[in-house]
Amino acid sequence: MVLSLHRLDPAGDDRAALVDFMTRNVFPFHVRPRLSVEDVERAICEGVFRSDDNDSYWIEHPHMGRIGFLRLEDLTDSAPLLDLRLDGPFRGRGLGAQALRAATDLVFGTMPDVNRFEGQTREDNVAMRRTFLRCGWVKEAHYRDGWPVEGAEPVASVAYGILRRDWLTGTTTTFVWEDLAL
Repeated sequence: MVLSLHRLDPAGDDRAALVDFMTRNVFPFHVRPRLSVEDVERAICEGVFRSDDNDSYWIEHPHMGRIGFLRLEDLTDSAPLLDLRLDGPFRGRGLGAQALRAATDLVFGTMPDVNRFEGQTREDNVAMRRTFLRCGWVKEAHYRDGWPVEGAEPVASVAYGILRRDWLTGTTTTFVWEDLAL
């Protein structure tokens, strides 16, 4: 099955559905796992979901309907950042890889000036880390204690990226992680 992405209108027709999606789900691997109605309404007003630098999409499955949400951040940079959230009932089904591939196709297929696409997650989000690898993304950074956790010690933030040339060719360009000798 091929997932599709549908640009949403956060301040208009999709406002209520966006508030509902963001507040009824818990996103355990995000900096703020639980959002209130006020949090989402404020973010809508501040342009977090749609501005020159951000854009948002519903992730749609041809049989299951709306299964998630995608936000692209840093669109004014040459390397946008991914925020991917699946609806609770659809997690653990392998749909994350399909959603990541659809997001990558969207970015490289519609943004000719973008050469690389980035994403970050917590070190303990093993499912997402494997999804990045499965989709040809490369681990590019491991920021120790870089991800704040409410009520707990910070964990590492792990960054992944994919290059346009890798997307075009279906290959994965790697690099030597420890390239300096002592």
